Amino acid sequence: MDKFIPDIYQKSIYDISYETLKNKGIKCILFDLDNTIAPINVLTPEKELKDLVADIELLGLKVIIMSNANKSRVRPFKEGLNVDSSYNSHKPLKKKYKKIMEIYNFKDNEIACIGDQLLTDIYGANKMGFLSILVNPISDRDLFITKINRIFERKILKKLAHQGLFKLGEYYE
Repeated sequence: MDKFIPDIYQKSIYDISYETLKNKGIKCILFDLDNTIAPINVLTPEKELKDLVADIELLGLKVIIMSNANKSRVRPFKEGLNVDSSYNSHKPLKKKYKKIMEIYNFKDNEIACIGDQLLTDIYGANKMGFLSILVNPISDRDLFITKINRIFERKILKKLAHQGLFKLGEYYE
């Protein structure tokens, strides 16, 4: 069950201290797309997100969108934010994570993954030894596969809360 516990838990991507991450040795931020940086019905990045990404890059951190969504979904965010991306990533499988490490020459302790799902984002990051950061979903609307994942996620969250290991709404860095 510990592979489902995030290292950091914050309300949203806007509540994370990216300067603190940099001070911890993080060099790369892998952002999930849907319901992490944008709701599923938003097709292009909004100004607030563009400003955040610009601020993160000013700190010297590499920003990459890593999504299980297809290329046509990810492309407008890749281009609108002027960042690199990995689409059809098949999180939590390790293949695309390893490819990013190889392409950009990052070590596991230099990468932070930010996402809204335990089963894909947090589990995948923890399996790789990356810093895992959970944020609340931006929207209640989910894709069909995500709705299925949320059923399993609720069971995991209930078990973690029962064991006193993690509780939704109790944020920490």
